[in-house]
Amino acid sequence: MEIRRSLFALIKLLLFFSVQTESKKTLARPGVKNIVLVEGVRTPFLLSGTTYADLMPHDLARAALQGLLNRTGIPKDSVDYLIYGTVIQEVKTSNVAREAALGAGFSDKIPAHTVTMACISSNQAMTSAVGMIAAGQCDAIVAGGVEFMSDVPIRHSRKMRKTMLSLNKAKSVGQRLGLLASIRLAHLAPELPAVAEFSTAETMGHSADRLAAAFGVTRQEQDEFALRSHTLAKKAQDQGLLEDVISFKVPGRDIVSKDNGIRPSSMEQMSKLKPAFVKPHGTVTAANSSFLTDGASAVLIMSEEKALSMGFKPKAYLRDFVYVSQDPKDQLLLGPTYATPKVLERAGLSLSDIDVFEFHEAFAGQIMANLKAMDSDWFAQTYMGRKAKVGTPPLDKFNLWGGSLSLGHPFGATGCRLVTTVAHRLKKEGGQYGMVAACAAGGQGHAMVIEAYPQ
Repeated sequence: MEIRRSLFALIKLLLFFSVQTESKKTLARPGVKNIVLVEGVRTPFLLSGTTYADLMPHDLARAALQGLLNRTGIPKDSVDYLIYGTVIQEVKTSNVAREAALGAGFSDKIPAHTVTMACISSNQAMTSAVGMIAAGQCDAIVAGGVEFMSDVPIRHSRKMRKTMLSLNKAKSVGQRLGLLASIRLAHLAPELPAVAEFSTAETMGHSADRLAAAFGVTRQEQDEFALRSHTLAKKAQDQGLLEDVISFKVPGRDIVSKDNGIRPSSMEQMSKLKPAFVKPHGTVTAANSSFLTDGASAVLIMSEEKALSMGFKPKAYLRDFVYVSQDPKDQLLLGPTYATPKVLERAGLSLSDIDVFEFHEAFAGQIMANLKAMDSDWFAQTYMGRKAKVGTPPLDKFNLWGGSLSLGHPFGATGCRLVTTVAHRLKKEGGQYGMVAACAAGGQGHAMVIEAYPQ
């Protein structure tokens, strides 16, 4: 049996090199382990406050993990490690990776940890997995992400928290009564979470509006791009292209089998919406922004050798990746602009070599601003220390199955969706190289090059 597996692996490798010589060069490097995406799944992404409203984050993560197990058939004891990304953590399950893994039936002997890096949290989960496999620590890792915006933690005010902690330590009735008497009505005001930068106290919507204004992105351009996203997503959904979506029986409710935020509209209807953040003259609205979303994703990442020895047909190679960061005030959402040329240089590719682009759509204005920045020699020379612009991804290769504006954006889960979509599009469209890029809170960003696995 072991000899057969080895021969199978050798045949696959020979096929790989014979196919690559007929097309573009491969990004495989001598002495560097090939790491592959075997499979990727996600729960349907739903508007927060809808069908998932009564669940908890680990419920969604568990569903994604079970969906991955069902689709791959991999024995649970063949996974060496689990990593999950999330942003707004549920206090009761702070290491949601571990709780979801146990709930999905993985052995309690398999370690798991949770990472957070804003909207690129599951990107970080995946690249952490790549690093561990490259280092020889593991052969098979499940990475993923989850976000649950239907039930975010709401805290008491700091003064109230201090009083309650003191009450817990009080040793006499007199001390307790004294502390209770110190409570004022203002102490009862809750602290509500906000999608805002801690360093600037500015909401991401305000930042997107200012960024759009700085690059001269009009309201019409933003609405047109948002309409494009919803239209393409609806087409992909109707044609069955979103094959990473698994059906999920929500306890006490119906089976959910598709995203529910895809809503193609019209320019006329969208133009009627008022600015959501900068009033009255802003250009960012509810229609050209991503919406609060519940959802989870999961991917199986393995060394190519291990995947082939177990009889898997990988979907893609995970190649070069970079992380970037810049000014969180004026360049909060420009991660793709900074990350794209760096990852292309690492891979030895040019923008024209990329067949499939999947960029995270936080706001239509953010996408359009990045495209304009990438096409500006002035911006490259003034802010990036580069001699020339990297160029703009052609729209006929860009987010052709919709994006976060239409499919939804569970903060911690989107990265895995992007990577899996690239793999599926490369196979469907016959391309060889794909690129993922995303911005994130804190002025950070990520980009990765993915290479198609030989058919």
